[in-house]
Amino acid sequence: MTQFFTVHPDNPQDRLLKQAVEMIHEGAVIALPTDASYVLACHLGDKAALDRIRAIRRLDPSHLMTLLCKDLSSVGSYAKIENSTFRLLKKLTPGPFTFILTARSEVPNRLLHPKRKTIGLRIPDSAICQHLLSLLAEPLLVTTLILPGEDLPLTDAEDMREKLQHHVDLIIDGGPGSLTATTVIDTTQSTPVLVRQGLGDAGF
Repeated sequence: MTQFFTVHPDNPQDRLLKQAVEMIHEGAVIALPTDASYVLACHLGDKAALDRIRAIRRLDPSHLMTLLCKDLSSVGSYAKIENSTFRLLKKLTPGPFTFILTARSEVPNRLLHPKRKTIGLRIPDSAICQHLLSLLAEPLLVTTLILPGEDLPLTDAEDMREKLQHHVDLIIDGGPGSLTATTVIDTTQSTPVLVRQGLGDAGF
């Protein structure tokens, strides 16, 4: 049975997010609002939960997942960051940006692009995400909540309840989500490359 939490977007209830963290540690797949679109999320080390997310979205193994991080201090544990990249991340985060970075060797292969050994990371400007990540004390593994055959993400929690009630363990309703995804920037080359223009304005 899918649980449904209505959480204030600016002052999220600590009690509810602590319950969400407990569920994540127990293997839950959750629908979570961010500063862009809603995402499907699970514990970083939970392969079974990751497989469930891939099944919900019918993703192939090469689809790049994203690590949702609280701040820059946690990013360095998972990706190699040059000084110029660090300055860019510091300028643009928190915000609706996803950065493609070269992963550290310690990161499990199932989280990486199979050929490039890269990983997507982002630091959301969202009170709900920030509070949840603080309680969890580690990143979440996420992907945009777009259902198979659809071009746009789900934005309404009631629609999610109807369409996902047999597929996810928890839906966190934090208000309407955006139809526009994050801006994606590839920082693995000497010069950053704009891969996808989304909500965030990178200034190039």
